[in-house]
Amino acid sequence: MRRIVTTDIGGTHARFALATLDRGKVVELSEPVTLSTSEHASFQTAWEEFGRRSGIELPDELAMSFAGPVDGELLKLTNNPWVIRPALMLEKLGVGRFRIVNDFGAIAFAVAELGDEHFLHLCGPKMPLPREGVTTILGPGTGLGVAQLLKVGEHSHVIETEGGHVDFAPLDSLEDQILAHLRRSFRRVSVERLVSGSGLVNIYNALAAIEGKAVTPPEDKALWAAALEGSDALAAAALDRFCLSLGAVAGDLALAHGANGVVIAGGLGWRLRDHLHRSGFDDRFIAKGRFERRMENIPVKLITHPQPGLFGAAVAFARENP
Repeated sequence: MRRIVTTDIGGTHARFALATLDRGKVVELSEPVTLSTSEHASFQTAWEEFGRRSGIELPDELAMSFAGPVDGELLKLTNNPWVIRPALMLEKLGVGRFRIVNDFGAIAFAVAELGDEHFLHLCGPKMPLPREGVTTILGPGTGLGVAQLLKVGEHSHVIETEGGHVDFAPLDSLEDQILAHLRRSFRRVSVERLVSGSGLVNIYNALAAIEGKAVTPPEDKALWAAALEGSDALAAAALDRFCLSLGAVAGDLALAHGANGVVIAGGLGWRLRDHLHRSGFDDRFIAKGRFERRMENIPVKLITHPQPGLFGAAVAFARENP
């Protein structure tokens, strides 16, 4: 057995843990340390802080889940000034071996290894995720992450995508108006403009404009709290539209991927677990015209593992370095 550092780097938080590997499998994950990216100048200083808190000399092997493209000489986050240069891992961190995967690629690796007990049923048939074929993984957080997991026999393959940037397709007259409003701010309105942490603010502003209300939306956290509590009628209406759009895009992606299973993940997935059914998520997922019967037969799950990014990055490393 050996230990590696596993990390989950997002726009707001950087999470670190130690993973224990045994014959190509992740057998243990330590209690994670979560650091605010705004409070650290670079990944290197955050790494050093994790080492200080751990009280040990950190291993020279690293698995990383990264919220953005992972190709090229520089890794950049869209809303975070950190720049990570993989070629300097040895020089800066003393890391001689590493594996970097996209954040939803990491979650797909986690889905490949986790047992049924780590998933909560949302809709469709109450059955485990399929052992063969494609599972679509998506979820709202800072953005809208999307990945595919292809299982063939005893083997599984992760396909990282940027599916959150497909075009938003309105499905009723109110969403036609929401799209028209968002086009005043964005030349192209992707699904991520609605189904993400900041998407709720965009929907809230659009609904206010449609109703002719001059409102100053609260900050993201306060708006999400008001929406989930139902203490603000307009925020609650925005949340319903958010969930409807999530259901629609989940169904669209399942069709596009030829999936026979869907997993909802992301930073907001767990917070929405009690609201999705009430919002019409199920109906929007299924409402695909001639393919409704196919959609009714797809199990849709919510991942419940507390740290799928950390776990999945370690799984990806373990597979490449058994």
